[in-house]
Amino acid sequence: MPRQIVFFMTDTTRKDMLGCYGDPRMQTPNLDRLAGQGIRYERAYDCQPVCGPARSALFTGTFPHSNGVVTNNAPLGDNVKTLGQRLHDQGIQAAYTGKWHLDGGDYFGLGVCPDGWDPDYWYDMHVYLEELTEAQRKRSRKSETAYDPDWTEDMTYAHRVSDKAISYVGEHADQDFFLAVSYDEPHGPCICPSPFNTMYEGFRFEDNPAFHDSLEDKPLLQRLWAGDDLAKDPEQLRSDSQMLSLFLGCNSYVDYEIGRVLAHVDAVAPDAMVIFTSDHGDMLGFHRLQAKNAAFYEQITNVPLLIRPAKGHEHNQGVVVHHPASHIDLVPTVLDFFGLPIPKLMEGRSMLSQIEDPSRRINEAVFCEFTRYEVDHDGFGGLQMMRSVTDGRYKLTINLMDTDEFYDLAQDPYEIINRINDSACQQARNHLHDLLLEHMDATRDLYRGYQWAARPWRVDKQPTWQNSGLTRQRENEEYENRQWDYDTGLPMESAVRGKKLYDVKR
Repeated sequence: MPRQIVFFMTDTTRKDMLGCYGDPRMQTPNLDRLAGQGIRYERAYDCQPVCGPARSALFTGTFPHSNGVVTNNAPLGDNVKTLGQRLHDQGIQAAYTGKWHLDGGDYFGLGVCPDGWDPDYWYDMHVYLEELTEAQRKRSRKSETAYDPDWTEDMTYAHRVSDKAISYVGEHADQDFFLAVSYDEPHGPCICPSPFNTMYEGFRFEDNPAFHDSLEDKPLLQRLWAGDDLAKDPEQLRSDSQMLSLFLGCNSYVDYEIGRVLAHVDAVAPDAMVIFTSDHGDMLGFHRLQAKNAAFYEQITNVPLLIRPAKGHEHNQGVVVHHPASHIDLVPTVLDFFGLPIPKLMEGRSMLSQIEDPSRRINEAVFCEFTRYEVDHDGFGGLQMMRSVTDGRYKLTINLMDTDEFYDLAQDPYEIINRINDSACQQARNHLHDLLLEHMDATRDLYRGYQWAARPWRVDKQPTWQNSGLTRQRENEEYENRQWDYDTGLPMESAVRGKKLYDVKR
């Protein structure tokens, strides 16, 4: 029996935009059915709530601070290998159709297939636009086009991505493969045909405390980001708008397109593992914020994650996992599924044992980060050095140049009350802080330093020149020679070791 994975992802799908996560108004029948056939994760998190950095973790198994994509429109480092490269070099076919956003180009990409992925099926947005006339390209970037009768389903990016995926599955049904199907939808301009373009007219979110958040005791950045919305009546923030209606309609449309591919997978490759997730969510007025940026609220970091196990694990149907999960774990999981060794530089861990036994907990806590939104833009808050950690109950965020945040997600699921200075939370807060500092060291976070440790509320941490006092060299030994020790000029015996300070005597 061939080993096969079909990996679906969308852009800007919030967890609560899938009906299976509890809102029956969301019309996503295909993804809801997928959830019923497998495992639904309630506490899955992205690694940065921005397109490119989020994708960098998804397809390299390393955090943005490790692979170089710390912002949109920054390329992967030259020595960073993608999942496609790793699979291809181990004899597993890999194909990618859809949005990439990891080549350092503009929003649409460079149109060039990266090493390891099948070039016959490469279909980033640059390739799509090249298929259109100049007039059609301009129309493809305007939301109003969704209401044009002549802009039919076959003109949309989602439809053409699906066609590529269907073709690939059909031609490789009897072979081992990993196929990534990456939609730009429902991301703006939210172009979708009838009936999806009017499906959510009049939609309003239910009222909840997040629409009433004054953002007091929160970072200044959030109030600047909120802008005029800070003074709006909460009714306005949650009320219906044409843009919200079109966005949700496009979300249902991409569910329809996923359904087209799933139907073909079920017909010709029914034993395949199927994974679905999104790169990040959208604030949509919650906490008086729009889109996504330098924050770690649940609306943009707590992403949907559905996994339908491969044949032989049908007993895990309709299972819900509440343990924390992370995008960083998906590459190790894929490698493990194909029976391949997990490289030392992977910064996550395989979820395969949890997929086999959903009662297992893989992570004590998971991590998220933010450095910058986009290289090309001078706005969006600019540089914001942030790191976050959650164990599923508590969430700690270090805003290096601003006010830190600590939330009790059990008592305060809407993240309204910032308890960073609450002595009653000291033990839980400091434990997460210690885990975060250990994570920054272990992953060689190039932005680490004493400022992350010596926070105003952490009186037992003092600034120190030496920090942890260790040297940590990279181990990428599947593709590079073992690095050499500065002190000996010989291959290092240990990648992590104590620093040596020199007292040069003349």
